[in-house]
Amino acid sequence: MTTTRREFLVGAGGAALATGASALGHGCASAARNPGPRGAVPAPADPRRRPNVLFLLADQWRAQATGYAGDPNARTPHIDRLARESVSFTGAVSGCPVCSPYRASLLTGRYPLTHGVFMNDVCLGTEAVSLAQAFAGAGYDTAYIGKWHVDGHGRSAFIPRERRQGFDFWMALECTHNYNRSAYYAGDDPGKRFWEGYDAFAQSAEAERYVRGRAGAERPFLLVLSWGPPHEPYATAPEAWRGRPGPADVVLRPNVPEADAAKARADLAGYYAHIAALDDAVGRLAAALAETGLARDTLLVFTSDHGDMLWSHGQTKKQKPWEESVAVPLLVRYPAALGPAGRAVDVPIATPDLMPTLLGLCGVPVPATAEGRDLSAWARGAAGPGVDASLLMCPQPFGQWPRARGGREYRGVRTRTHTYARDLDGPWLLYDNRADPYQQRNLVGDAGAAGLQRDLDALLQERLRATGDAFLPGPRYIEKWGYTVDATGTVPYAP
Repeated sequence: MTTTRREFLVGAGGAALATGASALGHGCASAARNPGPRGAVPAPADPRRRPNVLFLLADQWRAQATGYAGDPNARTPHIDRLARESVSFTGAVSGCPVCSPYRASLLTGRYPLTHGVFMNDVCLGTEAVSLAQAFAGAGYDTAYIGKWHVDGHGRSAFIPRERRQGFDFWMALECTHNYNRSAYYAGDDPGKRFWEGYDAFAQSAEAERYVRGRAGAERPFLLVLSWGPPHEPYATAPEAWRGRPGPADVVLRPNVPEADAAKARADLAGYYAHIAALDDAVGRLAAALAETGLARDTLLVFTSDHGDMLWSHGQTKKQKPWEESVAVPLLVRYPAALGPAGRAVDVPIATPDLMPTLLGLCGVPVPATAEGRDLSAWARGAAGPGVDASLLMCPQPFGQWPRARGGREYRGVRTRTHTYARDLDGPWLLYDNRADPYQQRNLVGDAGAAGLQRDLDALLQERLRATGDAFLPGPRYIEKWGYTVDATGTVPYAP
């Protein structure tokens, strides 16, 4: 079904702290709360019957910025085709919408206050059974290409095998957004290398080589391809993808203030150029799966670690609870099990749910250390487990959203229809996302929404109890995990 331009314009879419925690600084986070058993995952009798998994992870690609979601600015023909062949989780959110917390939750199936990575540039510990370890235990080969950002030992430092969370094939770097002069390390060689040209294209070409080399292999594979774009800097996409649209042609979301319109158009033009370039990479990878005969039996996932405000509500970047920051695309294609035709599923799904759901779709046991929910039944079209909401959080504002710029701790819930958030002072935001898709009317304190606010607050309190979250001030968690921060509450990092 084609989404019209008009449809885009009206809507697209720990318990109390333990004492005696060790001072860890930039070392890997230990299991300061509820570590659970690491435990081996039993291998299936015949791993060849498991699907391959190709997980495509963009950085800062908000859910609204695709053609299939109705964005008139987005040139995404390959992703739009993928959407027509996929289960689209329209209720997908980044539960802690910033880079490292998302990646740590993806890799462990745990919430940020359990794994301890609630800010960027700290190291993920090894107490939980990781995504790669769970798949490897089920007979998979594992591979990782691109941005890592959960090592915390400097953004350009070599990452040794013991801190790769079980990934075997390795062509990665902790973090860079210099897309045209991008370093990486290959395998166990500590010598720094550089991707040729635009790094997302070079990384995708390497992923394509990996996929083509797997045709006829006896063991299935898990390959995570993690791109840096469309994260800023916005103006650095390859020349051939720039200027369509140009700044003057960008259609702004109605919640962008007029005072910010010029800045928004300039940023968005570059943002959409990166998006168009990545769409081309998706097309090449999909073609590689088709040409090798792997498409039917490959679970192909396209998603993002969080969104980007891009001047909606006068805000920039991420961490915030508004839709442009938390809502992410999530497409899951697996023709052999899910059928060839696309459909939308609106079940709330957040980052800790991804690992259990992927394992569930592949018939791989979910490790006991995971906290997220296996929502694979929803992807299969069955009546899955009851899911009322996803938990949203910012345990400690930092980096691009320090307290001086309005940063604050918050907890919230995102249901099928509403977003509700409270900060340490009480209720903060309440939106009816169906009646008010651009979140322009805050219903907190509205007499007509008093019952709704009360119900959502009770739901939030239940989710906090279920996850052992006492909702304390950020400095308490920093002290618990032993992190060193600067005056803005940010963990400093070496380039």
